Amino acid sequence: MLELTKNVLKNVSFDKSLFKKELRKATTWLAKDEYHQLKIWCLASFAMYSDIINEVFQ
Repeated sequence: MLELTKNVLKNVSFDKSLFKKELRKATTWLAKDEYHQLKIWCLASFAMYSDIINEVFQ
């Protein structure tokens, strides 16, 4: 499921609000280890959205 989430986030990364919506959705159903992996990957891949990423993962 983590890879699917990554693909979705890549596809919606053009729109900040859509990115936030999909990221929130993903965090509700990922396993705990995938949750942490996703956070690290998001921060590395989407530094321009670091404010959103930190907000969602708090």
